[in-house]
Amino acid sequence: MVAPTHLLYLHGFRSSPRSFKAQRLGRWMADHRPDIVWHCPQLPPSPAEAVAGLLDTVAHWSIDPAAQLAVVGSSLGGFYATVLAARLGCRAVLMNPAVEPARDLARYIGEQTTWQDPGAHFFFRSDYIGELQDLRPATVSPLQRMLAIIAQGDELLDWREMFARYEGATIKLLEGSDHALSDFDEHLADILGFLDLIAAPDAAHSPCA
Repeated sequence: MVAPTHLLYLHGFRSSPRSFKAQRLGRWMADHRPDIVWHCPQLPPSPAEAVAGLLDTVAHWSIDPAAQLAVVGSSLGGFYATVLAARLGCRAVLMNPAVEPARDLARYIGEQTTWQDPGAHFFFRSDYIGELQDLRPATVSPLQRMLAIIAQGDELLDWREMFARYEGATIKLLEGSDHALSDFDEHLADILGFLDLIAAPDAAHSPCA
């Protein structure tokens, strides 16, 4: 495979493009691969609206998603990345991806704030649970084009559930770490190598330089 021409980054629930992983990867792209279109949007609370907006963005790019698009998603963003991969056949990197967000987010119905800006409020509506149920692919595909980074130390999601859902994909299973992947820099070379954004993973000992 070759490097994508367009890269989407999808943040998680209550997160934003200001998350440290999005900022870190965005800086690397700007410094090392400015030729690639980088898009890290603020996702709306409505899952149906979020996915529809992402599909519309890709359609306006007039590209072949299977050949030219890659998606990186964290937590709920990993769920959305799974949806896009199933519909478009694109490559996807999933970081502690939400497997059953309709179940897990039911307790968050109501007013919420974002982690990066507690002054930013949004309302997570009960009908969004149905939207998540409708969006969930029955099967994960294309597994051979997916990298899942799963932390056994995830304090929010069950790593066993993630591992079972993405069995057959390339999986990097971490003994510790956490839901946010606070050790993100340690995994950057694997992400870049999987997406063919560096010549070879073992050729870039310090992709953060």
